[in-house]
Amino acid sequence: MIEILITAFGGGAGAVSRFMLGAKIQERWPEPPIPVAMMIVNILGSIGLGIFFGAMFEGIPIYEYHNPWFLLLGIGFFGAFTTFSTFSVEAVTLLERRKYKQAGIYIMLSIGGSLAGFIIGIYWFI
Repeated sequence: MIEILITAFGGGAGAVSRFMLGAKIQERWPEPPIPVAMMIVNILGSIGLGIFFGAMFEGIPIYEYHNPWFLLLGIGFFGAFTTFSTFSVEAVTLLERRKYKQAGIYIMLSIGGSLAGFIIGIYWFI
């Protein structure tokens, strides 16, 4: 039961943080050619998760469901802060609007940036 509460607390903090940062970014760029808010959030979240894993576990942890820090930050906070579902909606929306160039750029930058961010983050500490 405590594991669920720890994960829920981290998830709540991650979701609120995603909303606040996304709103700030959209305030700065109200009509960007690609959805920069979620792209930036996802890349920053990937960097953060990489840094957390590198600093705390010196690698990618497996089966750490007993570790409260893993539950709070790894699953809870970063799981709710980053969002693959919103990325998918935004990418499909660009495709449906026949904005193929923007969709391709968005997909490549989001996936490539998130992967690169995670790799940079994790190897920062190992």
